[in-house]
Amino acid sequence: MTRWLNEEEQATWQSYIRMRQRLEAAIAAGLARDGLSASDYEVLVALSGAGGQLRAKELGAEICWDKSRLSKHLSRMAARGLVDRCQAADDARGREIRLTDQGREALETAAPNHVELVRRLFIEDMTDTEAEALRSLADRVVPRAERTDVPGIG
Repeated sequence: MTRWLNEEEQATWQSYIRMRQRLEAAIAAGLARDGLSASDYEVLVALSGAGGQLRAKELGAEICWDKSRLSKHLSRMAARGLVDRCQAADDARGREIRLTDQGREALETAAPNHVELVRRLFIEDMTDTEAEALRSLADRVVPRAERTDVPGIG
C-alpha cells in the first residue's frame, strides 16, 4: 500500500522542487553570460578538482551522468576546445578526459561570478544553524539516493 505524502510533506517536497528549479535556472543564466552551460561548468569543476584529468568512467560517476550523456557532452566540449579526450596510458580501451588551458581559463573566468551568484541567491539568507541542518540532511539523503537502482546514480 502506498504511503502518500501528507499535506505538510507535500508542501515541503514542492518547496524543495521550486527552489531547486529556480536556483538551477538562475545559475544556468549566470553561467551562460560567461559562455558556459551548467553542464560545462559541472564537468570543468570535476576535472579541475581532480588535478585536471579523469578517466571518462570516473568523471561520469563523479557527476552522476550516464555514459551516453557524458560522451555527447564531452564531444561538444572538445569541439569548443574546453577538454581533450585521450587514450588512457594503462588501458587501450579506456579514455581520459583532460582539462585544456582554454577550459581552465573558461572555468577561472566563470567561477567568480558563479560563486557570487550562489552566495547571493543561496548562502546569504541562511543562518549558521540552517546551513548545518541542510548539510546534516544532505549527509543522510545522499547515501540513500546513491544506493537506489536508478540509472546514472550510485
